[in-house]
Amino acid sequence: MFIMTGSQISLMRFILRAQIPTEAGNKMMQNPNGMKELESYLQTIKPEAAYFFEAGGDRVMVFIVNMDRTDQMAVLAEPLFMMGAKVEFHPVMLLEDLKRAGESMKR
Repeated sequence: MFIMTGSQISLMRFILRAQIPTEAGNKMMQNPNGMKELESYLQTIKPEAAYFFEAGGDRVMVFIVNMDRTDQMAVLAEPLFMMGAKVEFHPVMLLEDLKRAGESMKR
């Protein structure tokens, strides 16, 4: 997936949301290497931002990532699946992107 801007290819920004059920999250937190593994994952995916919170009683991680190819979804998601997470990808826009979209729809 990519966005064409003129003759240039731009990266596409996604929210990557991983919801880890309580039992799997507890195992991750009790694992002496759990935080190191999470830090290693973050170093690998190089997110624009990372957030951690609770939703529905589960641990949730949200990362803002950029992709230029759809096959990158598997690389980003597989380590999270291995943690027992439910993984979702959502394409998102910045305000500047929304403004450009509005302008292009007027044409």
